[in-house]
Amino acid sequence: MPELPEVETVRRGLQPYLEGEELSKVTLNRADLRFPFPERMADRLEGARIISLSRRAKFLVAETDRNEKLVMHLGMSGRFTIHDPDIPVQQNPGEFAHAHATNPKHDHVEFLTGKGVRIVFNDPRRFGYMQMFGEADGDPFAEVGPEPLSNTFSGESLYEAFRGKKSPVKSALLDQHVVAGLGNIYVCEALFMAGISPHRLAGNVSRKKCDVLAQCVREVLERAIQAGGSTLKDYAHTDGALGYFQHSFRVYGREGEACSACTKPVLRKVQSGRSTFFCSHCQR
Repeated sequence: MPELPEVETVRRGLQPYLEGEELSKVTLNRADLRFPFPERMADRLEGARIISLSRRAKFLVAETDRNEKLVMHLGMSGRFTIHDPDIPVQQNPGEFAHAHATNPKHDHVEFLTGKGVRIVFNDPRRFGYMQMFGEADGDPFAEVGPEPLSNTFSGESLYEAFRGKKSPVKSALLDQHVVAGLGNIYVCEALFMAGISPHRLAGNVSRKKCDVLAQCVREVLERAIQAGGSTLKDYAHTDGALGYFQHSFRVYGREGEACSACTKPVLRKVQSGRSTFFCSHCQR
């Protein structure tokens, strides 16, 4: 699944083409993705203006001038491509992505803006989904924790969230009620940077270590966003380019390789069905 840096990179790619624009046509090429599309989704979006395109956790959130929000999740293989009529095909990043990385038969949703820009959601595995929420539906993210790049996330907030928890710190960081948007890759990297064993109980992480961990989480995510995220299997940007942060992984996916800090071998263990990569010497 794409993690926060990948979703944020996609948001930044889509923002200039969607934010402030009117959707002149919305085409659904099938009845569902992971879940059925919202009732009358195309009708509710056509003619609406996108006031803002934001990200919450691992979701894209398009707020319209009809007091509704379109919430989108990329799933395992979902990808947006942009097709701008003002850019020649050979220079059009969306066309490049479409021709080289996606199959048109998996183009499930198409958004056409008033400026003629076509934005296509392609999802071969159909694990992505789109839902719509109005004012009466409440906040779909009411139970989600603070954004790790926001001012509401800190060592203190982590320490309070961890208090009394008997689960491993890695599992706690993956809990979306504790902090929003963190996934397996960047949690492994942040714990390594902070020198904290993924097996340590969350409730046993000191206030001082929580301060260090919060800073490491922020730094890892910011570096990953700057590098365009990580490309493992299906993920790519809206322009078809690949992310490169995977070349900077210090532990993730490096089982058996020498630790970059101490040269001991990087270990891999399975926690809650997910691979955990860590250095037993550097992380305590």
